[in-house]
Amino acid sequence: MCRVRRVFELICEVEPPTRPDLKKVRHQIGVMSPIADGFLIPDNHIGRATVSSVAVANEVQLMGARGIACLNSRDRNLLGFRRDLLTAAAYGVERFLFVHGDDPAEGARTSQLTVRRMIEQTRETTYPGCEPFKVGAATRLTKVPRWKAEADFLYVQVSYDLDELLRWRESVDLDIPVYAGVMVLASAQMARNLAKLPQLRIPADLIEAVERDRDAGVDHACEQILKIRDSGAFEGVHLIPVSRYRQVAARLERDLLQRDS
Repeated sequence: MCRVRRVFELICEVEPPTRPDLKKVRHQIGVMSPIADGFLIPDNHIGRATVSSVAVANEVQLMGARGIACLNSRDRNLLGFRRDLLTAAAYGVERFLFVHGDDPAEGARTSQLTVRRMIEQTRETTYPGCEPFKVGAATRLTKVPRWKAEADFLYVQVSYDLDELLRWRESVDLDIPVYAGVMVLASAQMARNLAKLPQLRIPADLIEAVERDRDAGVDHACEQILKIRDSGAFEGVHLIPVSRYRQVAARLERDLLQRDS
């Protein structure tokens, strides 16, 4: 039986800049603010150097929204991680998502920290006058380890199969907020590339639809969000709009208003 939720949050991911210019990220935040309950900022995602996720989360909060800084274990030793926590406390950034991180495009992965150790270290870290940090982890559609279930929230991998997603949610007993992952297929090439990943099963008819009409990826993602919300199985969605954030924001603002009226 699906769980009934009173609150449903839409956490929108923004694209952090690869250059020292925050104009575009500010634009993303402004465009998606009418539909977003918070913004997640990736950390050197896909192995590329970007502006610090903590710095961008601070920018989000300066614009009046809630920022969630993603930090990966790939790029950090313990001292560097403590620096990030101290910087976050100075900025008033209180929420983190900890992930393993994709393989870097250049250089090597560090091996001193794991996501589990990052959570433990954060639990042990407090600063006078600052609120305790809230920490989340990510999971695939598999059994959730106990240490992840003890995080403050959990983000679930992107899925294009609602039935599979709901079956997984029914199979796990979690007492923390769980957010389903939804990613817009921004182009036919992106759809074909993602379809090669073993952990993602993209229906062939969806790939064909995106090949015929680029907006089909936006339509599917928005419909998926509404279905997830109506299922009552999740506390929210982690939305990755990629380059189509303007179209997604306009569509969801209209559809959510219609659904709630």
